[in-house]
Amino acid sequence: MSETTPVTPPRDGAPLADAPEMPSPQVRERAAHSIPGGLALLLTVLGVFLGIAMIIGGGVAGSGGSPAVAAPLIIVGILLLLSSFFCMTGVKMVAPGEARVIQLFGRYVGTIRTDGLRWVNPLTSARKISTRVRNHETAVLKVNDAYGNPIELASIVVWKVEDTAQALFEVDDFLEFVATQTEAAVRHIAIEYPYDAHDEDALSLRGNAEEITEKLAAELTARVQAAGVRIIESRFSHLAYAPEIASAMLQRQQAGAVVAARQQIVEGAVGMVEQALVRISEQGIVELDEERKASMVGNLMVVLCGDRAAQPVLNTGSLYQ
Repeated sequence: MSETTPVTPPRDGAPLADAPEMPSPQVRERAAHSIPGGLALLLTVLGVFLGIAMIIGGGVAGSGGSPAVAAPLIIVGILLLLSSFFCMTGVKMVAPGEARVIQLFGRYVGTIRTDGLRWVNPLTSARKISTRVRNHETAVLKVNDAYGNPIELASIVVWKVEDTAQALFEVDDFLEFVATQTEAAVRHIAIEYPYDAHDEDALSLRGNAEEITEKLAAELTARVQAAGVRIIESRFSHLAYAPEIASAMLQRQQAGAVVAARQQIVEGAVGMVEQALVRISEQGIVELDEERKASMVGNLMVVLCGDRAAQPVLNTGSLYQ
């Protein structure tokens, strides 16, 4: 596979002519406020041990006949122990290639992309989302091309989540959204261009694969940008005529190849005959009148353009007898 560059969306947010106009996003990704989780975990563990120690100390003081000291120690120890366990729930682990989307009572707070242990408000919830590069391969789709011929095609799309907030809050299911929009874009591209163009200057799915895949990637980018997704690359993985017309189209392609080959053979034969007549005339090998020239041209064209080797015929008489 050749090296490709990531596809960039249209400038100034202008949609492509053939792509649907998506609504403007209501939320954008921003960094969530967090502190290193290792420090927070250490403090909460110390709080747990300190709370346990205070409870034990209160129990010892109570058994020693000091209830006025024991009761506050036990109460503070229990509160410290519970608060330490509660604060410990705010420690979140973020793996490389992942992000945590933070929400506070349903409101979007921010996204954590720094890997490792991070601590956030324990009252918030954290949703995990992968930011790794993904592949999506469509099923083999059967559509009609620009000439109405039924064809089969499938594509592979390489993509990744660029904006985690849009991926989670702008669409219902971003995985299903990407799959559906990819299929729609592939079908739209297929009906816009023919499998094989009759005009040499026209674009076709088979003859101009690079240009068509660039158009497919551009349309996909416009379709999925509402979900915060970036299209890295798109390629056709399967492209063929439908089985019901495959044999007829194969005969048509073979006939076109035969006609093109015959045309090239005739052009070459005409040049060789012309060169032969010129050299015979310049070197004065034999004097040829128009009738002899016509006979010689006919014989040479038969020899040069025939499918089989020529059978020599010896003429012992004259051309005019």
